[in-house]
Amino acid sequence: MDKCIAVILAAGEGTRMKSKTPKVLHRAAGLSMLEWVVRAARGADTGKCVVVCGRGRNEIENQFGDTVSYVEQAERKGSGHAVMCAEKELVGFDGYTLIIAGDMPLLREETIAALVNAAKEGNYACTMLTAKLDNPFGYGRILRNELGDVTAIVEEKDATEEQRMVTEVNASCYCVCTPLLLECLKEIKPANAQGEYYLTDIVSILNGKGEKVGAYIADDACECMGVNDRVQLAQVSEILRARILERHMKNGVTIIDPKNTYIDADCTIGQDTVIYPNVTLEKGTVIGENVTLYPGSRIENSSIADGTTVQNSVVLDAQIGRETTVGPNAYVRPNSMIGDHCRIGDFVEIKNANIGNGTKVSHLTYIGDADFGEGINVGCGVVVVNYDGKNKFRTSVGDNA
Repeated sequence: MDKCIAVILAAGEGTRMKSKTPKVLHRAAGLSMLEWVVRAARGADTGKCVVVCGRGRNEIENQFGDTVSYVEQAERKGSGHAVMCAEKELVGFDGYTLIIAGDMPLLREETIAALVNAAKEGNYACTMLTAKLDNPFGYGRILRNELGDVTAIVEEKDATEEQRMVTEVNASCYCVCTPLLLECLKEIKPANAQGEYYLTDIVSILNGKGEKVGAYIADDACECMGVNDRVQLAQVSEILRARILERHMKNGVTIIDPKNTYIDADCTIGQDTVIYPNVTLEKGTVIGENVTLYPGSRIENSSIADGTTVQNSVVLDAQIGRETTVGPNAYVRPNSMIGDHCRIGDFVEIKNANIGNGTKVSHLTYIGDADFGEGINVGCGVVVVNYDGKNKFRTSVGDNA
């Protein structure tokens, strides 16, 4: 069978975020929420990803380029209407369509893969992702028959007292046989107070056709959490960071205080590195083995080689060699390359410069737009004058100066 097509719903207004940025592009642990969802779908071995956009389509396209397909939901008329906007991408496809909300960054690829496998192995027309909650108040309840198949989703306001006792709830993620999905979309009606097309109606429509509807219960209910405001964004960010930190610790990294350490998704860290509290690693940073990162350091999109120490310093878009010390209070700016066995001391700023192996820049110095060779000793208070108010100049200093 062909791989699934993933339809990711990303057209919500996100008014509760109170932001000019589209909701799904708000970042959690270094990635946008939409990026987390796209990666999870791709990791579950889906094929084409179709993103249903609304406000902010240009911003979404700028971030994802041609890695996904786009359709537009010009008017927001419910989740069913959002999928209708993607119909042209689904016509002629005989496999399963995976429908996921773009604001569920905690959803793991393993859970999506398990949902798809449950649909295929059970030969279900539709399999829903569900969760069991200790307090299901406000969620749509999942009703099953004696065989365990889903017969209905009942919203809180419509549920009887007995139905409200059900703790299994709808997580708004579906794996549906595509030809049947296209049939159901033609039958969904906006017969509700909001005048919207609800995707949940496909459950009753499929049951009416005599088709089987199943449900896969997520092992961890938090995966089903959607984000509607910045409070929830902070909550999912904390969970994502905890997952990232746990992975690094299991791979041999010592993190002294995980609750006060911030590492983005795409960072790599070698074994026996020690990270102290209040360290931030961002945007694809690569840390070698036996590195020590002392408190208060921020490193973005940079590489730090084996055995180096960074103390209370900022390193941005730079490369630092082996057995080098940086800080305290150093500032290594973009396009800087610092060699092995160097010393970049307190209140030193390096910008767009190359520092050769064994060179010491101990304190209170600025080196910008320069090439310094090996074995140089730079004394206190040295300033490389690289700008006359109109033009930038480059300075070169030879070895052992």
